[in-house]
Amino acid sequence: MTVKAYRARMTIAALVLGAGGSLLTLATTAGPAAGQGLSAMPESGWSTEVAPTISWGDAAVTRAEPQYLGAPAEAESAGAKADAWAVQTEKADKEQAVEKANLDEKPDLQGAQDKAEPKRKADSEKKDVKVAETSDDPFRPDPAYGVDYSAEGQVDVYGAKSEVDPPRPPIEIGRQQYTSGAYDESSTLLGEKNPLLPGLAVYGDWRTAIAYNNFNNKDIAQVATRLNLDVDFKITGTERIHAFFTPITNNNTFTRYEFGGGDGNDRFNDELDLDPQTLFFEGDLGSIYSGFSGSEASFDLPFTVGLYPLFLQNGIWANDAILGAAVSLPAKNSSALGLANFDITFFAAFDNVDNVGIIGAADRDNHLANLYGVTAFIDAYDGYIEAGYGLIDGYDEREGLLTHFLTASYSRRYAHTLSNSTRVFANFGDDPEGNDEGFAIISENSLISGLPSTLLPYANVFLGFGNPSPLVDGNGAGILKNVGINFETDALTGYPKMDDTASSAFGGALGLQYLFNLDQQLVFEVAMVQPFENDGIGAQDAQYGFGVRYQVPIDRAWLFRADATYQIQQDDAAEDNFGIRTEVRRKF
Repeated sequence: MTVKAYRARMTIAALVLGAGGSLLTLATTAGPAAGQGLSAMPESGWSTEVAPTISWGDAAVTRAEPQYLGAPAEAESAGAKADAWAVQTEKADKEQAVEKANLDEKPDLQGAQDKAEPKRKADSEKKDVKVAETSDDPFRPDPAYGVDYSAEGQVDVYGAKSEVDPPRPPIEIGRQQYTSGAYDESSTLLGEKNPLLPGLAVYGDWRTAIAYNNFNNKDIAQVATRLNLDVDFKITGTERIHAFFTPITNNNTFTRYEFGGGDGNDRFNDELDLDPQTLFFEGDLGSIYSGFSGSEASFDLPFTVGLYPLFLQNGIWANDAILGAAVSLPAKNSSALGLANFDITFFAAFDNVDNVGIIGAADRDNHLANLYGVTAFIDAYDGYIEAGYGLIDGYDEREGLLTHFLTASYSRRYAHTLSNSTRVFANFGDDPEGNDEGFAIISENSLISGLPSTLLPYANVFLGFGNPSPLVDGNGAGILKNVGINFETDALTGYPKMDDTASSAFGGALGLQYLFNLDQQLVFEVAMVQPFENDGIGAQDAQYGFGVRYQVPIDRAWLFRADATYQIQQDDAAEDNFGIRTEVRRKF
């Protein structure tokens, strides 16, 4: 790399950081919407209008100080303290009275020599009981309730915690979600036992990022944005119609302005798509039956039909919207098998099946296969088990493709020291192109430190053979997408990632995550991919990555995030990957 090119890259990176700081400044100074003041905020419940943004630093807003996990209350009401003191005093008086009674009733050792052995044994047992009664109580006293009810005192019982008022959806019509109070009587159009609870809500988030990325020999500086919109129409307590839109994103390319870098086009690129990314109906057949029959159903049978999201194995095995149907058998148990609780879900799709590694490109070939599968979620054997089977059956240009997918995982905490999830993935079958067989095992580990809720060291490792593949993934990501921050992109700016196929390779990620007082996140990570065979699918030479991430909520609606990564490519024909980005996200 020439000195001129190096200086140009450093200048662009500095501009990205400066622009990111400007984004953060704009977000932190965001105030109420035009025409709205803080007085327009409702005292409780959800607003049917756009709620004004409130900064943590706004002195006009009254709120409780943040309370963190395991922290005692810093201040309690005088009434609650007096009640607690009275309970402790009464308990101490009782303990002293019992001790005095024990002394008064202490057996005469001189006279005991003339008594029979059974009497001596009875006295000894009696004494043991009284000693046990006066032992220290390992539990704290129960909450003290005075004669006069005090709402403030009841909050103090639980560490002076207070309700968190989240961002409200900009559109809420009809019955609102997560509200309290007396509701109006509902319509019984679908039956008295399945009353209508109609409500329409539109919510989501808006992400904007500035990044300078050098990935796969492409050097681009850009500002990119995406809008995620959820439209949720509730019909009853168990039935709804849901849709998800990304109107300024088209086939995983995002609306952006490329302003620098050797491969930037120096223009605005609008990527518009008004088609729904999901559109499905879901409900419970048991509730529907109860409504129409007028009698309580003895079963629950939740189901969905339409273009619905499939998310399995924490998104590793399945993370996509498929067109079809699914049905679940929930909350089952088996004493014979020792299964305390398990769910079984059957799913199928007849269009919109995405698998880049086996079927083909997501934007072109997701109409060439059917999908059938079953998955189970099980609480048993002192841990959590997830297992599944899937089948992809190709047609038209992929006629003859028949690939089987298997997965299983077991999660458990060991010796109060280590949390582990071990996941296995396998795919095999008949593919005319011959690239649908693979196997991978991923072990995710986190150490339980002296600060178990905030300081999280982790080590995730993997081993793969052949071409291990997710069942479905609309983003074209590989089986290693969750191994570490160096293996994931940002779904916005084309942020660099290490090879995530696990094709004939081993490696992993070693990192440290710190959450401060549960109000910020800082992650440092090193990662490696080491191929042991050149099969022409994944990485051909070793890769080493170094990444850092920082996130902080500006207030309850705004989030700031920054990432940086540097990835060494041992391949002499490839440049090292480099990326730096800052992002502001607005939830609504």
